[in-house]
Amino acid sequence: MRIAIVESGGKQYRVVEGSTIDVDRLAFEVGKTFDFERVMLMTDGDETMVGTPTVDGITVSATVVDHVKGPKVISFKYRPKKRIRVKGGHRHFYTRLMIDFIGKAGEERKVEAKQEVVAEVETVASEEPKVEKQKKASTKKPAAAKKTDKK
Repeated sequence: MRIAIVESGGKQYRVVEGSTIDVDRLAFEVGKTFDFERVMLMTDGDETMVGTPTVDGITVSATVVDHVKGPKVISFKYRPKKRIRVKGGHRHFYTRLMIDFIGKAGEERKVEAKQEVVAEVETVASEEPKVEKQKKASTKKPAAAKKTDKK
C-alpha cells in the first residue's frame, strides 16, 4: 500500500491509493483528473522517501468526484445587558478527490487484485438472498400493579 503526503491549499493531507479526501474547493470540473504539484513524502511498504521540501519524480494523480459543502458552523455573539445578539453561520466548500495513482511518472502498476475483488462482489450481489420468515415468540411480561404506601 502506497501512502503519500501532499499539499493543497496550504494544508497537508495524507493520501492512500483508492481512498477519497476532502480538500478546499478547487477550480476543476467533476470527472477531471489532475496531478498534485507538491508531494512531501511517499512510502511504499518499508521504503520511504522524504522530500526537502518536496520529492522529485513522484506523481500523485487524483480525480474530482464531487463538490460538497461542509457542516454548518454557527457563530453567536452575545453581550449581556446591552441587547446585542448576533447569530451567523457558515458552510465551507470542499472538493472530494479520489486518489488514483501514487508513484513515479512513467511507472505502470497492476491493479488485478482490486478487479478480482470487484468481480467477486458482483457475483455475490447477483444471487438473490433467501429469506425465511420465522415466528417470534412474544416475550411480554404481564404488567405488575404499582403499590403505594400512604402514611
